[in-house]
Amino acid sequence: MSQILIIYTGGTIGMMSDPVTKVLVPINFEQIMDNVPELEKLNCKIKVHSFEQIIDSSNMNPEIWGELAALIEANYDQVDGFVILHGSDTMAFTASALSFMLQNLNKPVIFTGSQLPISAVRTDAKENLMTAIEIAKAKKNDRSRVPEVCIYFDYKLFRGNRAFKYNSSKFEAFRSPNYPILAESGVHLRFSINDIREPGEGPLKVHNNLVSDVAVLKLYPGISPKVVKTILDADVRGIVMETFGAGNTTTEQWFVDLLKEAIDNGKVILDISQCKVGTVELGRYETSKQLKDIGVANGYDMTYEAAVTKMMYLLGEIDDPKEVKRCLEMDLRGELTES
Repeated sequence: MSQILIIYTGGTIGMMSDPVTKVLVPINFEQIMDNVPELEKLNCKIKVHSFEQIIDSSNMNPEIWGELAALIEANYDQVDGFVILHGSDTMAFTASALSFMLQNLNKPVIFTGSQLPISAVRTDAKENLMTAIEIAKAKKNDRSRVPEVCIYFDYKLFRGNRAFKYNSSKFEAFRSPNYPILAESGVHLRFSINDIREPGEGPLKVHNNLVSDVAVLKLYPGISPKVVKTILDADVRGIVMETFGAGNTTTEQWFVDLLKEAIDNGKVILDISQCKVGTVELGRYETSKQLKDIGVANGYDMTYEAAVTKMMYLLGEIDDPKEVKRCLEMDLRGELTES
């Protein structure tokens, strides 16, 4: 019989309306179980670890990501898969971070949550929780069907570092436009076997040294030298730059000079697009050729969430900025499509 560890961090899935104030307040996991008696029919043993202090996902941070990674490492040999209950607002950040932190993963780590509390009449929480557990315990030839970090929401399973939250009012909260879904839940669970990563080779290796010295430079027409310089001069080692279209920026000399100065001073600048669909193509247009020439890293089709957490991960592992840049442009955990 499969054994699944559920890690309950908080989020809407574990909220109930206070009868007096009508404000949503956290409940403990035993109350969640009371609302889903169907869990007993799943034919698996469920272990539960509930965070001592239930958190809103807006308060998520690298320290808590480290706690999650440590919990997975400590229970890795005892269970067949993991389901992490998490608020949807920052779920894609946490899933992306863990995808980089858990090297050689060969068991499912499935994030899920809900848009409505589990106690609500029309809740999406029950289906999300039940199917996430089904996916976490799914095996073929004694191997996990999905040995990677994923997000399950509204009948679809996404690669964790390819998804982002795009809607706060529909059950269909997540999308992954640059990579296919890994599974779909209907009458049957259908897995996209050609799109699922191969299991990791060797023992699980956990990387807990994330460095959050990362700034974000989001471009817009008319951005001033003062604004750009303030961000580039910040006391950080890495900068995620959100550009236009296929990675394009203004060709004003002051802008290119400021970027080059930051890179010459040892900072790593990663170019990702503000577009949700498509990829960065440094050098395709004149407006991005200079970026490539001065050493800006190509983020290809990475999501914003994956770009930020990958930068944190690499800065914690590597001191040499040029090596960080090289690794940013590599596909490490299925987070980007290399040209």
